[in-house]
Amino acid sequence: MVDETSGVFIGGGGEGYAGPQYLRFDHANRHGLIAGATGTGKTVTLQILAEGFSRAGVPVFLSDVKGDLSGLAAAGREDFKLHDAFMSRAETIGLDLAYRAFPVVFWDLFGDQGHPIRTTVAEMGPLLLSRLLDLTEVQEGVLNVAFRVADEEGLPLLDLKDLQSLLVWCGQNAADLSLRYGNVAASSVGAIQRSLLTLENQGGAQLFGEPALEISDLMAVTAEGEGRVNILAADKLMGSPQLYATFLLWLLSELFETLPEVGNPEKPKLVFFFDEAHLLFDDAPDALVDKVEQVARLIRSKGVGVYFITQNPGDVPDDVLSQLGNRIQHALRAFTGKDQRELKKAAETYRPNPAFDTADAIREVGTGEAVTSMLDRKGVPGMVERTLIRPPSSQLGPISAAERKAVIDGQTELRRYAEAVDRESAAEILAARAAKAAADAEKTEAEEAALPEGEREFRTGRRYDGRQVGRSTSRRRSSDTGGLGEALTSALVKELRGTTGRRIVRGVLGGLFKGR
Repeated sequence: MVDETSGVFIGGGGEGYAGPQYLRFDHANRHGLIAGATGTGKTVTLQILAEGFSRAGVPVFLSDVKGDLSGLAAAGREDFKLHDAFMSRAETIGLDLAYRAFPVVFWDLFGDQGHPIRTTVAEMGPLLLSRLLDLTEVQEGVLNVAFRVADEEGLPLLDLKDLQSLLVWCGQNAADLSLRYGNVAASSVGAIQRSLLTLENQGGAQLFGEPALEISDLMAVTAEGEGRVNILAADKLMGSPQLYATFLLWLLSELFETLPEVGNPEKPKLVFFFDEAHLLFDDAPDALVDKVEQVARLIRSKGVGVYFITQNPGDVPDDVLSQLGNRIQHALRAFTGKDQRELKKAAETYRPNPAFDTADAIREVGTGEAVTSMLDRKGVPGMVERTLIRPPSSQLGPISAAERKAVIDGQTELRRYAEAVDRESAAEILAARAAKAAADAEKTEAEEAALPEGEREFRTGRRYDGRQVGRSTSRRRSSDTGGLGEALTSALVKELRGTTGRRIVRGVLGGLFKGR
């Protein structure tokens, strides 16, 4: 019989396959990897892991790239075409399969298929925002200056218009800022503004604003003690891959900065699944990869497990891959020389099993099968095993739009995210300052216009300078001596401009340098 008190049941097998395979709860925060070619069963594996953690009272956050994972909100059905195959698989691996639904919360950056999810520009920070906008190093430097100015001037950066207004102010005051922070070129400011406009046109502006997401809402459990499964609608979001990857990395960073240290808990506080993980690392600058590695290494002490889902383990940098202790590898196809090299590299990352060749097993496993390596009781990677993946208890495939809406409408405590709140921030403060400065200038001009002529000239700095007595007095006459001096000076200047003059200057300068 299957016992899920100490871990998530992954699967097992009959002859030629492993015994029961579990992902232990006390090692689930040591991260993991789900890999395999398209159509080999990664989504089902993700679904059964989410179910297992939810049963154990562990909240889950995952992205639904194809829309299939919404089925977690509904129970599987006996009239489903794969019902007989599911029951046969369950009997083979010793599982008493019972269909049921799980507590699901739907989220959507665009607010169409779930509760809106937002953050502020300030919380995103210049590093991740530069990645999102695909800025150059110079442009990222200007963005850092803008964030510093916002801190020093008390300008809250909440939404895109706040940042756009601040950049306009930085461009107008570029000369002063350049003296303090280095060159702030108008061309760099303009390039950032164009990138912000592109992001805004793609709908990314909806990510920024208030009310911002509260991390506690992702870590809720039901009254029955089951962990909520938070599903981010990512089908539309995948049209902007940098927005998708940057948002999920921001969320990981927020979890890391917000949660307290818990060491090695008996079970995770939250499990985070990062689907299409290669999007995070494609063309990523070294600073960003270093940040991912740092978060992956340190966030486990906060009780958070991170699981990357991708087609090939080679999509994940080695420094990050080395942090992933629990691995489920579905089939890889090796049609080309490059594919064969990647298959061999993937096989080398597993602890070998003398019963079979790992590379052959990865190539040969069918849909719904995998080679697995889980951390054992001592935290050591287990030998690679061939495993039949268990069938899910929830519905395989998406629920209807009406069912999704019913789930969303039933979560009244999250309705506060429905409407954006636009409080006073950088855009409004800068606009108010500009309006006040314009009003003060108009008032000063009006006051000066009402003054007597003499006092008005005094106010505007048109004072007696020794060369004029009044407006009707012509230019002061020069004395004869002064006139002669000016004439000689003029003649000397003309001579120096000629060939003879240039020779004199070169001779004088040459003598000066020789004398040193």
